[in-house]
Amino acid sequence: MSDAAPLAEPPGSDELEGEVVEAVLGASRALVALAARSLAEVAEEVTLAQYRALIVLASRGPQRVVSLAEALGVTPPTATRMCDRLVRKDLVRRRTARDDRREVRLSLTPAGQALVAEVTRRRRADIGELLGSIPHEDRLAMIALFGRFARAAGEIPDKDWALQL
Repeated sequence: MSDAAPLAEPPGSDELEGEVVEAVLGASRALVALAARSLAEVAEEVTLAQYRALIVLASRGPQRVVSLAEALGVTPPTATRMCDRLVRKDLVRRRTARDDRREVRLSLTPAGQALVAEVTRRRRADIGELLGSIPHEDRLAMIALFGRFARAAGEIPDKDWALQL
């Protein structure tokens, strides 16, 4: 272990960080709008928050309510109410664990899987269209940067999802 002092931030790094935050916020707004549009085209009655729950189940597989709530950053009662609505819409099912009848696991129904697959297909198409206007070199840089960003946020790459789309 070294006793050397950590490197100081380069001059102007606060300003640069602010610009990066603003750029990411702008991209985030665009992506949320794109997500909302693709979801509305497929299922008007599913909110973005509910869709996020479907994505967690699709990417991580069956979950307990507590685990789903943690992944969504909500309380277990909030996740339970959200899942109650998704069960009524036949997008999520509850199953009691065979070895512990007190444990209930949530998973996607075939209708939930189809909804996630269709919204994902539409989003891929829309994103692909947007990327067509960005120079090739910038798209190459986006691969590394967005990949790091998604990993830092704890996102699971599509290729590693429990539900293969």
